[in-house]
Amino acid sequence: MSLTAALRSAQQWIATDPDEQTRTELQQLVRRAESGDQEAVDELADAFDGTLSFGTAGLRGRLGPGSNRMNRVVVMRAAAGLAAYLRDTGGRSIVIGYDARRNSDVFAHDTARIMAGAGIAAMVLPHPLPTPVTAFAIGFLGTSGAVMVTASHNPPEDNGYKVYLGDGSQIVPPADAQISERIAAVGPVADIPTSDDYVTLGSEVLDAYVARAVNLLSPGPRQIRAVYTALHGVGGEVFMRAAADAGFPAPVPVAAQFEPDGHFPTVNFPNPEEPGAMDLAFAEAAAVDADIIIANDPDADRAAAGIRTADGGYRMLTGDEIGSLLAWWTVERMRRSGAPMMGTMAESIVSGTLLRGIAEDAGLDYAATLTGFKWISKVPGLIFGYEEALGYCCDPAYVKDKDGITALLLTLEMAAHLAVEGGSLQDVLDDLALRFGLHVTSQVSVRVSDLHLIRDAMARLRTSPPRVLGGRPVSAVVDLEEGADGLPPTDGLRFTLAGARVIIRPSGTEPKLKCYLQIVVPVLGEDLVAARALADAEMASLRSSVTDILGLP
Repeated sequence: MSLTAALRSAQQWIATDPDEQTRTELQQLVRRAESGDQEAVDELADAFDGTLSFGTAGLRGRLGPGSNRMNRVVVMRAAAGLAAYLRDTGGRSIVIGYDARRNSDVFAHDTARIMAGAGIAAMVLPHPLPTPVTAFAIGFLGTSGAVMVTASHNPPEDNGYKVYLGDGSQIVPPADAQISERIAAVGPVADIPTSDDYVTLGSEVLDAYVARAVNLLSPGPRQIRAVYTALHGVGGEVFMRAAADAGFPAPVPVAAQFEPDGHFPTVNFPNPEEPGAMDLAFAEAAAVDADIIIANDPDADRAAAGIRTADGGYRMLTGDEIGSLLAWWTVERMRRSGAPMMGTMAESIVSGTLLRGIAEDAGLDYAATLTGFKWISKVPGLIFGYEEALGYCCDPAYVKDKDGITALLLTLEMAAHLAVEGGSLQDVLDDLALRFGLHVTSQVSVRVSDLHLIRDAMARLRTSPPRVLGGRPVSAVVDLEEGADGLPPTDGLRFTLAGARVIIRPSGTEPKLKCYLQIVVPVLGEDLVAARALADAEMASLRSSVTDILGLP
């Protein structure tokens, strides 16, 4: 975009933007650009380089003025388009939740006013709350859909806009395109009808959500020493309340990260998977001699856990390890209660394959879906679903999305039961390795500032796929964009090797190229030490090889 075009777009934006803060920010940017500040010129061009796209993940992007940013204008247009879609499809009501990021409350109430102005009964949750509470509210209130204003675990400068429809799950095609068409048809924001005739809810939804979460647990041991971090998000008070109501001793909170703070001052990225994010939790666990470390991401739809190691320290479990443990516990709970083994366990295609063995060994059905709980939640007969990025659906009848609160409650329940019986979460992982082979998963993730780098890398890999990875010949290459295994097309490549697998795909919510690696090693003579040493060495080789073929800085 030329500077002249960017300046013209900026002046038009300033004339119509209802937000004084972004107007002022843009005016300052324009002055800098006009004075020849190249950084300002580049920022201005990027801010108006197209429109922030609405898709199955809704909206997500950097806060700031401009059509390619998250701001009140973009959100109001999205709300008006969604309202038109709801009217056209017979929708009559919507519930709106929000987290504690910057402007989340503003975006939520703007949405409510626009919905009310369109004749849609709008209900707003009373204060910042976890995403799973909003997902639960759809069924509890019987609404036609929901909006959750959150950017989950994205960097502090981001925000997002997640949309659910009446079945309780996030939108999937073709609804995303149909909503996007209606957003494109919205006129000037000043002409969008609004009304203050909407309802701000009380505590009824949260009370019902916590009661349901606690009701998931079975009677039994509760004694477990846990350290908990909310990572500056909105999960803290809700989780602590649910843990207390369930009868667990109060987890020790990481005080510096407990209160919601959209600036996330103690972490570089507010994601339990990111290096350094759990450092304060590790220190607290060592100080209080905790049995387990647990964490939510900022909107509490993800759950993380760390366990003791043989040397007296702690290590974080991978998303696949937690998924396997929760799957095992789902089966074990059914076995202990005498419930019939019925239902389906599901996971995304980038997650580890141990879940298939656990499900089929128990006589349960198994399904693999595209990445995202918008797909996992739609699996018929679902009793448990997960994806490796710390997302777990433990109560699909009530929350058709990942839910970090219930996942942590079940993790504590499992750990408490095992402790009384003289076992541990590591013992379960060891037993699963002996039965099904040692499944080791890892990830190579490259964050970029220029999305063209990701597109170029994917094109290069499609044109010239590697023949060897980690010293293993590549036996098959599947382009997921052409559809595979009966699933819809998605941007990704799958490389099959003897005893290993690599999937490479662009992230759907962040400027990242993500590579999902798995190695399966048989445990010979029940020698887990030797199997782990072999798997670690082979995974290191595979990671190095995959990093090399990406060709990214």
